[in-house]
Amino acid sequence: MVPLYGGGVDGVLRVRDLDEEALLAEFVPLLPQGDAEVPVGDDAAVVPVSDGRFVVTTDVLVEDHHFRREWSSGADIGWRAVMQNAADVGAMGAVPVALVVGAVLPGDLEVEWVRALARGMAEACGAITLETGAACGVVGGDLSAGDTVVLAVTAHGDLQHRQPVLRSGARVGDVVAHAGTLGLSAAGLAALRAGREGHDDVVRVYRRPVPPLAAAVAAARQGAHALMDVSDGLLLDGGRMARASGVTLDLSLAGLLDPRVRAVAQAAGVDPLPWVAGGGEDHGFLATFAPGTLPAGFRPVGRVLPRGGQPVLVDGATPTLRTGWDHFAGG
Repeated sequence: MVPLYGGGVDGVLRVRDLDEEALLAEFVPLLPQGDAEVPVGDDAAVVPVSDGRFVVTTDVLVEDHHFRREWSSGADIGWRAVMQNAADVGAMGAVPVALVVGAVLPGDLEVEWVRALARGMAEACGAITLETGAACGVVGGDLSAGDTVVLAVTAHGDLQHRQPVLRSGARVGDVVAHAGTLGLSAAGLAALRAGREGHDDVVRVYRRPVPPLAAAVAAARQGAHALMDVSDGLLLDGGRMARASGVTLDLSLAGLLDPRVRAVAQAAGVDPLPWVAGGGEDHGFLATFAPGTLPAGFRPVGRVLPRGGQPVLVDGATPTLRTGWDHFAGG
């Protein structure tokens, strides 16, 4: 490592103190390479897969829009960047095997924060490998300078010779089911915004979501008719599945309120159900199955009806709750 300017005047090594090669040397060795035949270091990576098809998805995280550095550590943000993309891969019935990351970094950013970002990504890849049994790594990417932190992550998944499960396959008479948590991330965000302490469980879900990838793979193996990641809210994403499938989903929120979500809502003096129905970033999975075929990890949350006037109902009625997060409508 050769600092260009001898380090910051405060003694803290910052991004602007290194050239690109030196900065890469600070964090690339921290990143797992999965089963890459050609890992980081060449013009592109080469990754083997067992299937002749590849699942590809991408997501962007922008500082002060998707995360705040005062609320989450570099490691937390690295974890989330990997996991929210892994959830999209899982939503197709595939397992994540490789990611590439484009990062825009301000010059005043501490190099230790960048190292922590890489460590968080490595921890997330390790958790994915442990859950799915398939090696997962960060096999490449790009760096650029900018005024704020931006992470663009592309994830690749292996279908392992299964057919992809689409959101457009829900059938009338199916059971609608969900795996994972609902409302915990939204409650965690609310606790952080209010500066309330004592809600570590929900804050942890906001900072480090854990999509139930094994349950998604089990859904694909069990013959799920439709499957998708719940990243923007149960009602909003349920509506997307319903419109894609040409049906109506009739959902029930009964029994879905986690006591930890209720506790945050009570402290804030608000109704917790909008967090359950419209809170995003838990990264669970919504699926539909033929009756009697739900795999472990899924719980029934509704039924599929013929297409009606609304894509989503709650207990047979048009929902009055906030449906979910929209990046451009502001919620």
